[in-house]
Amino acid sequence: MTRNSTTPAGAAEVSHRLSRAPAALRISAFAVSAVLLSACGADSSENGSTQSGGVGLRLPDETSHIHGVGADPDTGEVFVATHAGLFRIHAPENATGGDAVPEMVGPAIDLMGFSIAGSGRFVASGHPGPGTDLPDPVGLIESRDGGQRWEPLSLQGESDFHALATGEERVIGFDGRLRATEDGSTWEDLDSAIEPFSLAVSDDGETVLAAARQGLRRSTDGGSSFTAVPEAPALVLIDWVAGMDSVYGISVDGQVHRSEDGGATWAPTGTVEGEPEALHADADQLIVVADHRVSRSTDEGATFEAW
Repeated sequence: MTRNSTTPAGAAEVSHRLSRAPAALRISAFAVSAVLLSACGADSSENGSTQSGGVGLRLPDETSHIHGVGADPDTGEVFVATHAGLFRIHAPENATGGDAVPEMVGPAIDLMGFSIAGSGRFVASGHPGPGTDLPDPVGLIESRDGGQRWEPLSLQGESDFHALATGEERVIGFDGRLRATEDGSTWEDLDSAIEPFSLAVSDDGETVLAAARQGLRRSTDGGSSFTAVPEAPALVLIDWVAGMDSVYGISVDGQVHRSEDGGATWAPTGTVEGEPEALHADADQLIVVADHRVSRSTDEGATFEAW
């Protein structure tokens, strides 16, 4: 992937999202871009492309921007949602010769929003690639075969969700306004003041966390209203551990934080090398994409190793 030598990867991602985003989303994205540009630096080569020194499996250059990452709860396979489509990475023990190789799954869709809702069941949003028979934007789409095929659910030609999170029976997304659905087609508007970069939701859908321009916000009524989380770190990525009260978050400088009470209080656990782009958390591991590399932690974010 070629990057501007004066612009960190995360700011480039913000610029990409700005070009496609509705007005309300562009406002919040400018705030993130300013933080990224002031907080991060980039090493550049003679041709102006950024060189990543981070640990982990390097994703193919054609993936360009990274929008999400998740692990199938049954197979352990990791899926990375990108500008070029969905890529699958087999679990380390299943990788031939110990070398995991990303492979593209399904059609070319710019998956701006992505969440794994269950084994083989994914929800996403974004824009169709060449040869993909979907409207632009694709609205909320669903796959029940691990990303091989995608079916439209609702808001086709209307919505591009840049943040998506799923509970057991609830999908919450932000497409310029925060809203939720339980059946994939009927939507409920939530707190209009929240403009999240990243969302996390409890299994029952009642507790919602929003990493937003205003700071970390927390709701205990399904997203109808939010309050500030006192002394919370400035997180840009968050993910809820299914079946638990644990939530993980990462700040723009790579600091990893954990909450054991559903996002009410937080403690630092470690640091991931590089600029964070996507986060997945489950009971066994953290998976982080930073500087276009996929890394894994099995000690609650204290250390990370190459995938």
